[in-house]
Amino acid sequence: MNSEKVSKHIVNWLKSYAEKAGVKGFVVGVSGGIDSAVTSTLCAETGLQTICVEMPIYQEASQVSRALEHIERLKEKYSNVSSVKTDLTNVFEVFQEAMPTSNSGALKDLTLANTRARIRMTSLYYIAGINSSLVAGTGNKVEDFGVGFYTKYGDGGVDVSPIADLVKSEVFALGAYLGVPNAIQKAAPTDGLFGDSRTDEDQLGASYDELEVAMKQDESGVKEDGLSGREKEVFKIFKRLNNANKHKMNPIPVCEVSDAIKA
Repeated sequence: MNSEKVSKHIVNWLKSYAEKAGVKGFVVGVSGGIDSAVTSTLCAETGLQTICVEMPIYQEASQVSRALEHIERLKEKYSNVSSVKTDLTNVFEVFQEAMPTSNSGALKDLTLANTRARIRMTSLYYIAGINSSLVAGTGNKVEDFGVGFYTKYGDGGVDVSPIADLVKSEVFALGAYLGVPNAIQKAAPTDGLFGDSRTDEDQLGASYDELEVAMKQDESGVKEDGLSGREKEVFKIFKRLNNANKHKMNPIPVCEVSDAIKA
């Protein structure tokens, strides 16, 4: 991949979109991961107002430190970059207290993890609203269109998706080109929604490199029967997640009511 050309293309696309929308710039939630680091840097490269938002909710210390290092580097390099920290831990706790009690175990844990993402989405839109800005999404192609590894109306609720046509390996290549901190480049990808050290691979059952291969195989019409070993196992994981998360990737179903039925 020609990282320089890709970077310039995305930056020009972002700038053009913002100017046509009549907004001042972008708001990006920065997590300490490669996707948000690359996205925020690309937004900064537009020269338009770029607000990096840190939104900890029982966040692991290493994730916080990586996010802070990246934000400070951006602010040193780009005069158009500013930052906001809004600790949402208390908001999350109040939300839990207001909800019915439940002992549903893993389902409750997953629901609360998604709740964190939705609280953050609401916060980003508030900050974007008062600053006449767009919320820039940080999802990559494998997450957004492959396995659906994001929260519906959480980190999936955005105005623009600058890196959603790049697979994870391409995002890492772009991060290296853009000078993203080494700590972020070397960190194992994680959504940070559970307040612990679990990685995306722990949750998905496969690495992004493996899932990229499976996604390309699926797009080219490869069938499970033609595979074996780990390759077959990962392909099955990809297909299972892809099918289970179609509701995120497809438009919301609308029940069409014809004139004949209304009559």
